[in-house]
Amino acid sequence: MKKTVVMIALIVAVTVQAQDQKAQVPQISVSGEGKVKVVPDQAVVTVGFQNAGKEAKEVKTLNDEVVDRVIKFLKKSGIPATDYKTNNVSLNRSYDYEKKKYNFQANQTLTIMIKDLTKYDEVMMGLNDAGVNSIQGVEFKSSKMEEYEKEARKNAIINAKQKAADYVSVLGQKVGKALLITDNSQPYYPQPMYKGGMMAMAADSSAPRETLAVGEIEINTNVSVTFALE
Repeated sequence: MKKTVVMIALIVAVTVQAQDQKAQVPQISVSGEGKVKVVPDQAVVTVGFQNAGKEAKEVKTLNDEVVDRVIKFLKKSGIPATDYKTNNVSLNRSYDYEKKKYNFQANQTLTIMIKDLTKYDEVMMGLNDAGVNSIQGVEFKSSKMEEYEKEARKNAIINAKQKAADYVSVLGQKVGKALLITDNSQPYYPQPMYKGGMMAMAADSSAPRETLAVGEIEINTNVSVTFALE
């Protein structure tokens, strides 16, 4: 009986080992990178303004007046209400130890999507006239971002396959089908890559000034791919 059990165990072990060996497929794992450079056609601008005074109601009223002027200007400029929003509103109280009294400061920030970059200067000057006194950031984007991201992903796979082919070519093998694909791309906010700094101002004073150098944004995608070898 014991001999029978041992024989069965050996048969099972050999069968499992044979299946494991059969399941093992020669393979190679590589990473691939896809890049697409794009000239942006949109900008997301974050602006802010602040007012200070002795009374909370006073500074809030001043801020409300700026908001009213800004919104009216944006509407007049043809920017849809869905393309701008309030990010942050704060009202702070501080104590002046020298004068021994409290002061209040109201702050507010807005994010505005400019879908036509030719209007950038006009919009920024209008915001300044309306009471905005700080630009906290400008992020350049493309209206065709999804299309360019797809292109970058395809480029990443092509790059991975070519890299795998380079490695195995010296071994006399070929790259087979993909066994596993892992997307390693991280969420990002593309920033402009400037070409030689800011645009030079025109020598002719009558010519319009160019105050914005959008450069290019670079969309990156990274993948890890495991290929079978033939």
